[in-house]
Amino acid sequence: MSINTQQYLHLKTSINNITLIAVSKTRPTEDISGLYDLGQRDFGENYVQEMVDKYEALPKDIRWHFIGHLQTNKVKFIAPFVSLIHGVDSFKLVQEINKQGEKNNRIINCLLQIHIAQEETKFGLNEDELDDIFGSPELKNLKNIKICGLMGMASFTENKETIRNEFRYLKTLYHSYAQLQLTNCKLQVVSMGMSADYKIAIEEGSNMVRIGSLIFGNRTTINK
Repeated sequence: MSINTQQYLHLKTSINNITLIAVSKTRPTEDISGLYDLGQRDFGENYVQEMVDKYEALPKDIRWHFIGHLQTNKVKFIAPFVSLIHGVDSFKLVQEINKQGEKNNRIINCLLQIHIAQEETKFGLNEDELDDIFGSPELKNLKNIKICGLMGMASFTENKETIRNEFRYLKTLYHSYAQLQLTNCKLQVVSMGMSADYKIAIEEGSNMVRIGSLIFGNRTTINK
């Protein structure tokens, strides 16, 4: 088992009142069980099949967060149990999540992913696309989805000021839409910050961070 117990407990103490998502992608169930025994309940996965397998094998009070890029044809596999889908980056995906939520007789919580980084390879909505989703007349009719907030990933850079400005931009966007009066939009979550930049993210207003390597160590293999 490769858990840095001391680091995990330090994180939990130092980021009190902020939701810690333990990024467990590619990690064996034994590692997740070890963290579960320490009280961790929120785990993040990138791959649909891996997440389904782990859901079936592990305790049912775990809150599973899908943090990868989600294809519309894969939503149905996680719809019965997923706690929060982080990377919603199109209205088409919003509609599909709602459809699958209806089939499973549940409301599925989501975050809209905003493109805040300099890298074009990162996914996410721009400001106009975000405005189009919130302004869509169809949105208010979707009864089986709840948009809980925004998520963004900063640039992979050593320039802390660049990272800070990107996080600050996301928080500004969040405030722009926080007062939306829609039944299925209750913005409360600003999800930003990972192992390398979570401290800056928290300083800029994050209330949910996704931490993997600081807890589990660096990955040596990837199993989809």
